[in-house]
Amino acid sequence: MRLPLEAVPNISEGRDDDVLEALRAAMSNPARLLDVHVDADHHRSVYTLVGSGEELVETLFRGIACAVDRIDLARHVGAHPRIGVADVVPLVPLAPEDEPAAAQAALSLADRVGEELALPVFLYGLLTEERREPAFYRRGGPEELQRRMDAGEITPDRGPPRLHPTAGGVILGVRRPLIAFNVNLRSADIEVAREIARLVRERDGGFRGVRALGLELPRAGLVQVSMNVTDLQAVALHDVVARIAAEAEARGAEVAGSELVGLMPASAAVAAAGSMLGIGGLDSTRILELRLLDR
Repeated sequence: MRLPLEAVPNISEGRDDDVLEALRAAMSNPARLLDVHVDADHHRSVYTLVGSGEELVETLFRGIACAVDRIDLARHVGAHPRIGVADVVPLVPLAPEDEPAAAQAALSLADRVGEELALPVFLYGLLTEERREPAFYRRGGPEELQRRMDAGEITPDRGPPRLHPTAGGVILGVRRPLIAFNVNLRSADIEVAREIARLVRERDGGFRGVRALGLELPRAGLVQVSMNVTDLQAVALHDVVARIAAEAEARGAEVAGSELVGLMPASAAVAAAGSMLGIGGLDSTRILELRLLDR
């Protein structure tokens, strides 16, 4: 079975129902909208789309244009770092051989966003020799990014050399599949979440392929270890959660719950189920519905 391409645009809106409904409508065709994850504390919504390259370019362009029209970044306050109303727009090949098609679609979208919407576009991931990540552009926020642009440290890959006054810029790229996953903690302050994030993320000696931030969720009255798990073969999600729970308990805090952002591969869910049930070697070949699809 030939797999479609996936796209997972992250939009800087998580509170206004009218805007969220307009974004949902804009990103419902011609690509297929599979999931919408909305977080009021992050002030962010994440859309999961699938389709051909052409379908994704058209649908994503409509979604970004809607965000530009309906959201004012100058008035935006949320827990998640961002540099634009359409903060990051990844295209994801679900099979390695589809990376060229994803790259072609991403570059076509970048051209349209830069030219037709007059937004600066910053490429990342597999579209850059340095394999830059969104954090490279986000650190310090929009003001710092504009300073770096003015100083000649960063030049947009498409579009004008200045951030849009209300829409900012767009980080656009191609990446491999990942799991966006959050663990919420109660009875803890933000420094506990940040300390645990440092312990589990790869950059500071934690789990391979794990990126993590400690964030505060004032509306929920919790703090959060917010993660992207980028190497699904190197680390098991349930092992990361177990480490976070142990570190939280050692600091007098407890896990209030976990949260999946968007969708996850069946293999990760099956591995977690196998661990909890004590079934060694459980994988997707042992799941009835997945075997029925494998024809």
